[in-house]
Amino acid sequence: MKRRNWLIDLRCSKGLTQEKAAKMAGVERSTYTKAENGSSIAVKTAKKIAVALECDWTLFFENKCDEIGQKTA
Repeated sequence: MKRRNWLIDLRCSKGLTQEKAAKMAGVERSTYTKAENGSSIAVKTAKKIAVALECDWTLFFENKCDEIGQKTA
């Protein structure tokens, strides 16, 4: 399980805490934390977080995302 550093960087660049990002996405903070920590998440959850943080939801399912950089929606 590899941390999603791109997600952490994106959240921080927007000045958000994990709690605030989770609330904006309509998910539990623990679910959001799992997403940042690299745990598997549902497509529905990925889409909610992506809408809230304005990014492409498919990034959650790319293996080399941190190597190629973030793609914005």
